[in-house]
Formats: sequence, structure tokens, C-alpha cells
Amino acid sequence: MKKEKTYIAQNRKAFHDYFVEDRYEAGVVLAGTEVCSLRENSCQLRDSYVLIRKGEAWLDGVYIAPYSHGSIFNVDSKRRRKLLLHKREILKLEQCSQQKGYTLIPLSMYFSPEGRVKVEVGVCKGKKNYDKREAMAKRDAERDIARTLKERQQH
Repeated sequence: MKKEKTYIAQNRKAFHDYFVEDRYEAGVVLAGTEVCSLRENSCQLRDSYVLIRKGEAWLDGVYIAPYSHGSIFNVDSKRRRKLLLHKREILKLEQCSQQKGYTLIPLSMYFSPEGRVKVEVGVCKGKKNYDKREAMAKRDAERDIARTLKERQQH
């Protein structure tokens, strides 16, 4: 019996605003009350990003709500959190982020089958407005095709 990932939060806006070139899985250093809060699915990835400083990867701008049953031990909900990656992965991410037009964005946060909190980090390139319109038109066309196929199958 194989357990699967349990998603906590997904950054849907990232897929609208960026082309995702590459993906990496990273662990996150969290306080105990933050993990309890994540089990209640109280997390937002919108407007968050990944920084590389002094050979370490940091997750910035992620909102994890204070734990509802917490006490004075609740930590700041918008604090910077350290990401756990291999050194060569951090170097590769740093090289990618220094290229013009590329940025590091957290795409999703989830519990691994072992129960650990993981973040999927994407190496992303910004979309222009015409790219966004093109993606929306393509999605609408696919939706219309699926709708007509479904109607044909019912008749």
C-alpha cells in the first residue's frame, strides 16, 4: 500500500505568470507549531519566491497561519524559512537565477509519503502579456473540444 503526496498548497498564479523550465524538490526547516498549522492546510504560496544567499536557499514570502491551538511559541507567519537542498542543487539554482529573466518560485507545498513537508521549487521564466493570452485561448479551446466530445458521447 503506497501512500501519495498530500498537497497543502499550490501556486496556481505561478503557472499563469511564468514558464516552468525545471523543478526541484526541497525540504523546509519549520517550527513545530508551523507543521501543526500546515496539517490544517493554512498556507499561501502566492507572491513567494526563493533566494540564494551565502550558499543557502531561503523561502521568502510564504504565509503559514499561526496554529489555532498554539501559545506564545507560535512564530512569525511571514518569516524566511531555510530550504534543504544538496550543495550542487543550490549551485545549479543559483546559476539559473542569475540568468536574465529567470527566477525561483515555489510551485507547491506538500507532505511526502514519509510525513515530511516538501516544497517544489520551479526555475521559471516570466511570460509576456501575449503569452498569457495565448495560453488562455489554448485552454479555452481545449475546454470547448472536451465539452463537444462529451456531448457527442451522451447522444
